[in-house]
Parts: sequence; C-alpha cells; structure tokens
Amino acid sequence: MSWLREFVAITMPVEELAQRLTLSGMEVVDIRYIGLEGSELPWDPEKIVVGNILEVKPHPNAERLVLADVDYGAAEPHTVVTGAPNLFPYRGQGRLSHPLKAVYAKEGSRLYDGHAEGWVITTLKGRPVRGVMSDAMLCSEKELGISEEHDGIIILEDDAPVGVPLRDLLGEVVLELDFTPNYARCLSIVGMAREVAAITGAELTLPDPQVLAEGAPLEGRTGVEIVEPDLCPRFTLGLIEGVQVGPSPQWMQRRLSYAGMRPISNIVDISNYVMLEWGQPTHAFDYAKVQNGQLIVRSAQPGECLKTLDGKERSLTPGAESGLSHAPLMVCDATGPLAVAGVMGGESSEVSEGTSAVLLEAAIWEPVQIRKTARALKLPSEASRRFERGVDYNLPLLAQHRALELMRLYAGGTVARGFVDAYPRPWQTISLDLTPAEVARIVGIHLTAREIADILIRLGFTCELFGGSGLGDFATYVHEPTVRVTVPSFRLDVQILADLCEEVARIYGYDRIPETCIADALPISEDHKELRLEHKVRDVMVGCGLDELITHSLIAMPLVAAVNPSAAQAEQYVKLANPNTPERTYMRRSLLPSLGEALTNNLRERERVAVFEVARVYLKPEQVGEEQGWLPAEPRRLGIALAGPREAEGWRATQREPMGFYDLKGVVEVLVERLGLSERVRYAPLTDDERFHPGRSAVLVLETKADKKSKTAASTQVVGVLGELHPAVRERLEISLPRAAMAEIDLDTLFATSDKAHFTSISRFPAIVQDLSITAPVEVAEATVATLIRRGAGDLLESLTLFDVYSGPQVGEGKRSLTYHLAFRAADRTLTDDALVKVRKKIIGGLEREIGATIRG
Repeated sequence: MSWLREFVAITMPVEELAQRLTLSGMEVVDIRYIGLEGSELPWDPEKIVVGNILEVKPHPNAERLVLADVDYGAAEPHTVVTGAPNLFPYRGQGRLSHPLKAVYAKEGSRLYDGHAEGWVITTLKGRPVRGVMSDAMLCSEKELGISEEHDGIIILEDDAPVGVPLRDLLGEVVLELDFTPNYARCLSIVGMAREVAAITGAELTLPDPQVLAEGAPLEGRTGVEIVEPDLCPRFTLGLIEGVQVGPSPQWMQRRLSYAGMRPISNIVDISNYVMLEWGQPTHAFDYAKVQNGQLIVRSAQPGECLKTLDGKERSLTPGAESGLSHAPLMVCDATGPLAVAGVMGGESSEVSEGTSAVLLEAAIWEPVQIRKTARALKLPSEASRRFERGVDYNLPLLAQHRALELMRLYAGGTVARGFVDAYPRPWQTISLDLTPAEVARIVGIHLTAREIADILIRLGFTCELFGGSGLGDFATYVHEPTVRVTVPSFRLDVQILADLCEEVARIYGYDRIPETCIADALPISEDHKELRLEHKVRDVMVGCGLDELITHSLIAMPLVAAVNPSAAQAEQYVKLANPNTPERTYMRRSLLPSLGEALTNNLRERERVAVFEVARVYLKPEQVGEEQGWLPAEPRRLGIALAGPREAEGWRATQREPMGFYDLKGVVEVLVERLGLSERVRYAPLTDDERFHPGRSAVLVLETKADKKSKTAASTQVVGVLGELHPAVRERLEISLPRAAMAEIDLDTLFATSDKAHFTSISRFPAIVQDLSITAPVEVAEATVATLIRRGAGDLLESLTLFDVYSGPQVGEGKRSLTYHLAFRAADRTLTDDALVKVRKKIIGGLEREIGATIRG
C-alpha cells in the first residue's frame, strides 16, 4: 500500500478499498498487516523503535557474540548482546563514524522466536548471556514477522529517525489479488494505481522517468537483429558501465519481499522492481559476455541447448525430450542462445559479482509464443506471466529509463547516451464508437454520453463526443451524441464495443445495476429425451443409496494401466497438445480408471464407498467408424463403484459383509427396470477381461426384436460390463478390501432403446400362483431359463420369481434344480385351471425342446 500511495492518493480505509476492488472484478483474497493493528503480532510503538548503533565491541566471554551500544532516543545509550553476523565487521572499530540504524526492541516486547520452527510468539525477558546482562535486542526480519530471514539483523536507511516507533516507519499493508487473464494491466503497481484512481476518484500522479546519461554514446557498441519480427514487435537496449554488483537498498528489498520475490543483488532486484512497478519485464546481460555486444532474436535451431538461470540444461529442439511442439524464440549472440525470449535468461550471460557493465534489454513478445514456450519447458516465470497476457508496447523505453537510473543510483556506474530501439511492428491504435444505446442494451443502465466518457477517461481512454449539437465538446446535446473512444496501448484487452461496455459497468458499479425481470414469457421447453433420461438415471442411482462423483476427464497412462494394462496404449487415446500437468495428458476412453482412483482415495477416509458418475468418454473418430472428421466421439456412460460393508456402521446395522457382484447387479437391475428395458436386457458371463474377477462378472446384453415395418432383423448388443475387480487390479489400486465392484454402461444406446412408460389398469381379478421346478444343465444360464418361461407363458404371466437353486447328487452330476414362483392373472376374467394347464404345457414343452430340461415332481 505504501508503494501504491506513491502514485495515487488513497484516503479510504484499506478494507473499504479491498471491497471496491473486488466489486470491480479484481478479487482481493487476503489483506496482510505487517506490524500494524490487524496483524497477528503488532509492533508495540513504545517498545519497538528505531535505534542507532554507536559502537560494536567484542563480548568478553564469547567469540560469537558482540556488544552493541545503541542510541534509541533515551538519555543514555543501551548495551545489547547480539550474535548478528552482519555486525561482526564493525567489531572493535571504536565509535562508528557513520549511522548504522537498526530495530531496537525493549524488554517486554512481543516478537517471533527467530530460532524456533515456524512462527512462535515469545516475550522478550532480560537474562544474563555469558556473564553480560541482556534485556533488549536488535531484531531480524523473522523476529518482526516480515519474512523468514534470520541471518543477521535489519539494517535501516541512514535517514531513519532515532526513537521513532518502527510501526510508523515500516508498518505495511499488503493486498493479495487474484486476477483473470484479461487483467494483465494490473500486474504492476502503476496499473493498480490507474484502477484505484478510476474506482475511487482519487488523484493519479504518474511520473515520467528520466535517466542521467553521461557516458559515451551507445551507437556502434551494441545492436539487435530481429529475424522474427512477427514474434518480437519491439526490442530495446540500454547500457550502463562501471557498476558495482552488491546488495540492493533495504527499502527495495522489503518491497520485493512483500511482493513475494527474493532479493538477490542490486542489478537483479532493480530489474524485478521495475517489472513490479510498471509491468515491463527487463533482462540484464553481462555486457562482456555478449559477443561484440550484438544480439539476434531468432528461433532456436535443431540441436541447440541452453542452461537457464535455474541451473537446468534445456534442449531447444522440438520433440519428446524437450516437450516442445515448436522451436522457441531465443535471444542470441553470434556464439548461440543467451536467453529464452520472454521466459528466462541463461547462465552464460548472467550478471555476477564480477560484472562491470550491464546491457539491459526491454522488449515486447508475441503472447501466444511465450505461453506455449513457458508451458512446454515447464518454466513459468514472473516475466512470462506478463508477456503471455500482453505488455504495453510503449513501456520498453520507459522501463529502460527507470531501471538504468536506479542502477546508476544504487550500483554506481555511468549510463551510455542513447538507446537501441528496434520497432518493426508498431502499436496499431484502436478507435471505437460507443453510443449510450449500446451501453443500455448490453449493461442495462441508462447513462448519457458525457457520463460514459467521464468513466472511460478516468481509466485512461481518450474520448471525443460527436453527432449532436455542440459537436466537439461536452455541451448540452439535443440528440444524444456518440463517444469516439481511442484505446490506450496499455489496454490490450479492449478490442470490441462489448469490452468498453464492461469497463463502464465495472466503474459504474456492478452493485448499482438495477435488478430487472424478463419482459417476455419464457418459451416452452421442448422435451429432450436424452437429458430427461440422464436426470432419471441420476435419480435412480441416488435412490439406490449411491453418491454422485465428478471425476477428471483427463488421465495419465499409469492410471489406465493400473485398471486395464492392455488398454494403456497412448496412440489409442486423444492427447492434449498443451496439457496443464503430466498427470492430465490424455482424454479418457473409459470411466473405470477415474472411478478406480476415486475409490482408492475415498477408502482412505471411510470404510464404505458407493458412488456413481454420469459422464462422457472420448473416442477417436476411427474407433467409432467415422471416416471423416477430426473431433472425437463423446458417448455418454454410467460408471458405478461399490466397496466396503453392505450397511454403514451403526447400532442397527446387521449386513456387514462386503458388497460384491450381486449388490452391483441389483443396482443395475433397478436401473434397467426404471428405464423400461427389463424385457430386453439379459446378463451373460464375462470372459477374458483382465479388469474383472472370473466368475464374478457379467456383460449387459441388449436384445432388439425384429421389426417388419423398418425391415430390421433381431440383434443383440453388449451395452455394459459389471463385476468384482480382479485381485491384481485391487492390488495395483492399493485397495485392501477383499472385494470391490465396478460397472460401466453405455447410456446412449439404452436411451435410444428406452420407451416412454406404459401404464395398464389394475386387474380386479385374482392372481393364481403356481410353482415350477425344473432340472437343467449347469451350463445353461438362469436368464435363458427365465426367458423361455416368459416366452411360453405369454401375456398371462404377471411375475416370475426364482426362489430356490440346488445342485447335488439328487439331481445328477452336471445339472441343477431351479424352482420358480409363477403368478398368472388376466385383465378381463378369472383364470381357470384348464387355461393354466395349457399354458403350463407350453412352458414345459419349450424348456424340454430348447435346453433339454426335465420337470421335477
């Protein structure tokens, strides 16, 4: 906030400013108070003050301690025992000839313990230290809560007034904001100052940085060749000679630290400081390490490498090794690459302690190129964050002036006269004509042209009114004029009229826009069968006691291999060209890997998991029989996962055995029934599927009857798979339970077959229940038996229930006994025994003929 106040006069409370910023689209996610009321540990104005170290003497009994005589505004100096290493150079020199200002804390001060892990608050109490009484201290940054730095005490500026409360000198408020990409202009103090001035109406004061250049002319000593002008619209160079690389001033280091950047040296810190202040990244080259001072902006050539400032050797050739899909743009000299343009510099030309001349670069780079390069190299930086969102074309020379002047002041040296300014693609000014009617149409507020112009002028736009009486000024208009808006170069996000309307709405205040009701009646919604059935599926799953999950559509091959090793073939999957993370590279072809991962994660926290997901999978066009087109097919699937005891733990819970195949099959049966497909679906054994346990799995088969009208033949189609996971899969997923069951069902095919529900009247005639016990070969599926019974019984069969299964010596080897309840009922009459005898004979005949079954007595 102290930095921001250098450019805009802020008078309102910080909390109110944070609310105004948030309402205008710049979310303030945190307000950090340092040393002030509101912080965890405010600095006591009576006990923590500015002190002046007069003399540093050796401790009589300890080599690693010194005694510092400190003037803190009292009548007499006070002696402090300290082990601060940055005071050792002054030990034994006698009374210091120049001010050495530090932070003095009296006894009773509440500080952070500098030697403890984390942030532990302690109260300063006097005690003897190796025979010398110590009842005060000189503070490090950690002890004050500024940063975690504890290697030495804080050295303040020479002009810091002695005895002044530290909170008045260094007390600070830091706002943390969260920006969307279109707020790139706000990634700087100056950018925020413009916004704050526009929102609050406070006065904005932006300086015009100047540099005192007294060195030899720059002409002929450096230059740049831009081979790729479309990727580098502007490139500037400045030079400062005779610099001394060392620490930057304390005030600069503090501001960098508050902004989340680690101070390094005066040259690097100044570069970062100017970037944070104006939004223009710069890069400092050691002039002696650039051959002939000549730079080249070009794409990387095959086989080239660069060791970046993070110490990593990076291949610049596109391919799997580098992760690059394109040749990155580089800043080079005649010997090869020196920096990844707009992303990070290289070690070979970095500024070091021996640097005496700095060649400073400030350029503009094409945003898409920078974004692709930074992500491909996994090398995000503060510079790339700004360049990939867009930087003001008019900033490079301004940043040169500001940075070189700071280097002259705080690193010594002489600035060369003149600059290199290669500008192959100048900024193209955008002009838009905005009418009050357009603002009313888009935003819903009625403002005059003058009010609209006033708002935009506050944001830095140039406005001219035309089209009414009093043309050219802000007089009273008979007809509402149009506002001709010229977009400034720092507003790269404004391209169309809707962008201007958004700016008007932001500054006018979203909270001031009136609520209105729609004027017309809502149109009648047409029935969307697939969407209606999808909602129905969710309702059925929840009704079965399952919880809905939403898992990630992107997966990694190791996860696929854990569930289905034979399917982990990357070429079979749709791959993203620019994935955010290596774990999310491929678009899934099945829901089971994602559900398996979710099952594992949930079982770590709870003993029972019953979940489902309705989502899409992504198949390459050739995998679904599409000859043309490049977009993947996106069929809709239902995934189900069950694990843990059948009933959740509770005092009434009796079903504690683990859920398995039949629990899962019961859920699927309910779904099929609710979709009206019970008569068309059957279950068949699943073979040769490494995902599922043999004998505890099945496929869901949909049978389609022949239709003479459409001339389609009867067919069967597998629409799902369900079963208990194979033990090897459970082991790879790290599921320790003895059973876990999963299913995946093709909803699109079921939806295409599902009909609307049919209702029939309840019969007023009684039902007749009979039992039927048959003996059939064990290889005949029970579903086949049930189908034959229904076929023979016809429409009179109301329900069919299997209530007993037996196999043993009494029925013979290779056979089993199945016993059913059959309920018969007619809608228009009471059934007679004679009618049921005929039906029963037909059922038995079909069973004997089709599967060789026999009837038991």
